[in-house]
Amino acid sequence: MHIIDLTIFIVYMIIMLGVGFFFLRKNKSTDDYYVGGRNMGAWHIGLSVVATDVGGGFSIGLGGLGFAMGLSGSWMLFTGLIGAWLAAVFLIPKVHKLSGEVQLLTFPQIFAHFYNGKVALLAGIISAIGYIGFTSSQILAGAKLASASFVDLDLNTALLIMGVIAIVYTVMGGIKAVIYTDTIQWIILMGGLIFIGIPIGYIEIGGYEAIKATVAPEFLQFNNVKWQTLVNWAITIIPIWFVGMTLYQRIYSCKDEKTAKKAWFIAGLFEWPIMALMGVMLGLFGRVAADQGMFEVLGYADVSNLDAELGLPLLLRRILPVGLLGLMMSAYFSAIMSTADSCLMAASGNLLTDVFGRWLYTGKETKVILKYGQWLTLTIGIVALMLALYMTDVLELMLYSYAFMVSGLFVPILAALYYPKGSSQAAFLSMLIGGTTTLTLILVGVKLPLGLDANIYGIMASLVTFIITDKIVKLNKT
Repeated sequence: MHIIDLTIFIVYMIIMLGVGFFFLRKNKSTDDYYVGGRNMGAWHIGLSVVATDVGGGFSIGLGGLGFAMGLSGSWMLFTGLIGAWLAAVFLIPKVHKLSGEVQLLTFPQIFAHFYNGKVALLAGIISAIGYIGFTSSQILAGAKLASASFVDLDLNTALLIMGVIAIVYTVMGGIKAVIYTDTIQWIILMGGLIFIGIPIGYIEIGGYEAIKATVAPEFLQFNNVKWQTLVNWAITIIPIWFVGMTLYQRIYSCKDEKTAKKAWFIAGLFEWPIMALMGVMLGLFGRVAADQGMFEVLGYADVSNLDAELGLPLLLRRILPVGLLGLMMSAYFSAIMSTADSCLMAASGNLLTDVFGRWLYTGKETKVILKYGQWLTLTIGIVALMLALYMTDVLELMLYSYAFMVSGLFVPILAALYYPKGSSQAAFLSMLIGGTTTLTLILVGVKLPLGLDANIYGIMASLVTFIITDKIVKLNKT
């Protein structure tokens, strides 16, 4: 990378660290650190939500889908729009009202309210594990992007650089630093895609005629996807809008219910069609460039076994001139860090409040508890960074993390909000059986019926467990 591009990139990183340092001096309590004082506006929250949900992992993952299957890959984020709008209608009215009544900081505290502390503890553990995996996927996404864009930068070194920067400014600034940097980062990413990546990529590969002549016709169609894939995306991504700690933190951060709903509708529209189509289009451009032999000068003469998620960063490295490459890399790193920081905050909040809270909170001053939160954030970041060193596929790691949380938490949260007489024993066993089923099926690598993902069977196991256990408990009481 040219010194100009590198300078632009370094200056950008310094600015992000500066935002974290600014809010380090502003945070006075855990309320400031984890939910931003509960007075944030719709556009900041909405952009932060979509930046967190789509982020760099899905951006790189969408590029990989565009490279592998074309425009049909955009349907993955259509499930994000559905999830966001369903949550706005059915979740936010109940959760925001409850948050105002009992001053919630985390998602598992809802389980403590409706069930008991034991259920909340298990929910905190499941959520924290899921978000550690999700943080790792973002760091891995950044490392893939960096190693494909910077000459002589290996993947592990890139992992360390990305991880340290994201962890440091998140530890310092808390949720306000996360939300405000998310807004900045999302604007930078959108500008980079609209004004740099897409138009230059389209011109450099030869335009629509070259695309038609290079790739198979199904790459330009929206039905180049199996129904099992659509179901797997839907059952993994839609429920995350009901169990994602990062999303609950933003609901709590909104000044009122109307603001939260508006933020979720904004986020849904940005997910699909805007980000979905832009992401897969750039991946498709990367596929065309690879088939045209444009990556040969980068050392990729044989692209038959090329990692699909490297197609997008290699395209940008190949086509962008000095200066613009630095801007575009900053844009993508923006998206990556906007998700990594939020996931760090989610896992930290879970552990501080829901897992270790009974020991860390008792008899402690507010400033001491805040320091505990910052140290937990740092520790979780280091664990996530170490996990990223052992993984290779960004989208796979993200979806595994989602699946684990969804299969353990989706049924109990719906029961808490819409079936408030459900027993604590049913909720606890439902979480345990659902999460364990999915995790076991994933680790064992069992070939499942109909080609469906493990979390579908985990959710089914969770639902059956809840219904049976709840009936047994109520029969015993009578």
